[in-house]
Amino acid sequence: MQNHNQSTEVNQCLQNPCVLITGSSGFVGSRLTNFLSTHFPEMELRLAVRHRPDDHQAPGVLSSGSVEVVGDINPHTNWTDALNGVDLVIHLAARVHVMNDVSLDPLEEYRNANTLATIHLAEEAAKAGVKRFIYLSSIKVNGEETKLGQAYSEDSTPAPIDPYGVSKWEAELGLEKVCTQTGMEFVIIRPPLVYGPGVKANFQKLIGLVAKGLPLPLGAVHNQRSMLALDNLVSFIAEVMTNPLATNQRFLLSDGEDVSTTQLLRIIAKGMGKSIWLLPVPAFILKGAAQVFGASAAADRLLGSLQIDSSKARQLLHWQPPLSVEEGIAITAQSYLKNS
Repeated sequence: MQNHNQSTEVNQCLQNPCVLITGSSGFVGSRLTNFLSTHFPEMELRLAVRHRPDDHQAPGVLSSGSVEVVGDINPHTNWTDALNGVDLVIHLAARVHVMNDVSLDPLEEYRNANTLATIHLAEEAAKAGVKRFIYLSSIKVNGEETKLGQAYSEDSTPAPIDPYGVSKWEAELGLEKVCTQTGMEFVIIRPPLVYGPGVKANFQKLIGLVAKGLPLPLGAVHNQRSMLALDNLVSFIAEVMTNPLATNQRFLLSDGEDVSTTQLLRIIAKGMGKSIWLLPVPAFILKGAAQVFGASAAADRLLGSLQIDSSKARQLLHWQPPLSVEEGIAITAQSYLKNS
């Protein structure tokens, strides 16, 4: 535990910190570095990358801060130069959820990249005098789905199911242990699906289906899912960088507006300025068909619920997401049209 004088000193250091960001060229990292360099030009940003990017590959990264080439991020990465003089670490880099993973031991792969690498970075950061460590975890720490009206909150018992979720939960525990032993502050963020310009995977596929104008059998899906706009996540990370009330806290974060898959498709279509034809096929028929074709996992994501109570972030920190769900999806859909 820190005493009052130590806390005051930490807060003063974080008002104009030198910040190390891992995963700075990724989906979240590139948006975050651009935001911070634009809105806080006095802030020193240090961007940890595996290999030095070329100008044409990542011009935004190169122009947003100084680049530190650290090689592969693993339990043996040498962080000495990258952490020198750093006040705050934002750890975004991770082995993300891999569909149809062919690794012989997926859990070991995830633990090396997500758990052990995070703990190693936290230990090195504490030794280097870093004041605060912000870790982007995942709602998969809590589980894969919720019953309607029974949202996950910070008080929910973690119950990760897949190797990715397990590795993220173990990383959280390891980080908290390091911080308890050293006095370094932590902030842990568990987001659900993050969407925004450049989003890939299933969200991109949904946008593509809507763009084609084909009839979809998803007009009677009454689930509820929480999501998080990329700009809302970036705004929250910027908030917890300096807010003393975020010290040693976990936050489950979302836009604050849950939507069904049917509603989501209609909002995407509206954002594109397109009409959409949704056939009201009952969900139980869709689930049955998915089982026949070996697509139960995909059906669960489309038809199941995953709700998050993110009120702690708003009540404790007085933070409000800058974008509504409709605004965030419109920006995402219009970006897809522009780049397709």
